[in-house]
Amino acid sequence: MLPTKSYAAQNPNADLAPYQFERRNVGNHDVQIEILYCGVCHSDIHQVRNEWGGAKYPMVPGHEIVGRIVKVGEHVTKFKVGDLAGVGCIVDSCRTCNSCCEAQEQYCENGMVGTYNSFEKDGVTITQGGYSDKIVVDENYVLKVSESLPLERVAPLLCAGITTYSPLKQWNIGKGHRVAVLGLGGLGHMAVKLAASMGAEVTVLSTSPNKQKDAEALGAHKFIVTQNAAELKSVKSYFDFIIDTVSASHDINLYVSLLRLNGTLIMLGIPPEAPELRVYGLVSKRRRIAGSLIGGIAETQEMLDYCAKHNIVCDVEVIPISYINEAYERMIKGDVHYRFVIDMKTL
Repeated sequence: MLPTKSYAAQNPNADLAPYQFERRNVGNHDVQIEILYCGVCHSDIHQVRNEWGGAKYPMVPGHEIVGRIVKVGEHVTKFKVGDLAGVGCIVDSCRTCNSCCEAQEQYCENGMVGTYNSFEKDGVTITQGGYSDKIVVDENYVLKVSESLPLERVAPLLCAGITTYSPLKQWNIGKGHRVAVLGLGGLGHMAVKLAASMGAEVTVLSTSPNKQKDAEALGAHKFIVTQNAAELKSVKSYFDFIIDTVSASHDINLYVSLLRLNGTLIMLGIPPEAPELRVYGLVSKRRRIAGSLIGGIAETQEMLDYCAKHNIVCDVEVIPISYINEAYERMIKGDVHYRFVIDMKTL
C-alpha cells in the first residue's frame, strides 16, 4: 500500500484538515500520478457538507487533477513514466453497459465510480480524491495533458471544462447560433470561452452589472442584467440555447421565455430544490429543457486537445492547501475569479 498525505473532512461540520491514508499499490493496468495541482469545484463543498446526501467520511475531495506519472503497471500501454496526466470526475465504470460501450461512462447504467466519495467496484473501498499528494488510477480513466499549457490553469478543465464542452458538442452549437450563458462563475466563464471559440454569438445573463467587463474580456458579445426589465425584454424569444450554470434556486420560467422557437435550455447546475415549471412556456414555442453531466473519457480527451489547440484555459487563483477552508467560504460568496486551484507542493 502507498502512504498518502491529504486534506480531508471527518464529518459534514468539520473543516478540512491534514489526513493520512493508504492508496492501493499500482496494478498491472494502473498508473501512479504525483499530483501537482487540483482544482476546487463547488460540488466539493456540496459533498463535504453532505448537502446531496450519501457522504462517506473521512472524505478527501478533488476531481480536477493534473500531475506527472511516476509509475506504471506492467500492462500499461497508453502512458509512460514522466508523462503529464489528468484525472477528472470518473475513475472507473462497469465497462459493459450501453453507456460505457458508447464512451459515455458518466451515464454508466451500473453506476460510475467517482474520483472521491464513491465505492470502488469491490463495493467496499471508498475512493479518495485529489486534495492529496498522489493517486492511482486505471489507465483507461486517465487523460493525456499537453505540455504547452500552464498546468494550474488546465486542472479545472477536468470538470468545468468538460461540463461545458460536452453540451456544446452534443447540440452542435457554433456559428449562427445565439447562445446565452446564465451565471458567470467557474462553469459559466468556461462556457463563454468555449462557445465563443466555436463561433457562436454569446450573451452573458447575470444579476451583477459589475461583471460586464469580465464577460466581454472572456469573449462575450453581449451582456444582459437580468434584473433590468428593458434589457431582458430586448432578448425575449431570442436565444437558440441557454446554458444554465446556476446551482442556486432560480426561476427557470423567466429564462425559458428568452428562448426562440425550438430553443433549448440546458441545465448544468443542480439547484437544491426542484424548480417549478409553467408548461405553457414550453409548448407555446416548442421549447425544450435538457440536462448534461460532465462527459465521457474520450470526450474529455477531445476537450483537452481542443483547448490545447485553441489555447483555452481556466482563469484561476492558485492557493496553498492550508487556505482551503477560507477558499470554501469565498466560493459560497462568489468571491473567486473563477476557480481556486490548490498547489499540491504546499501539502
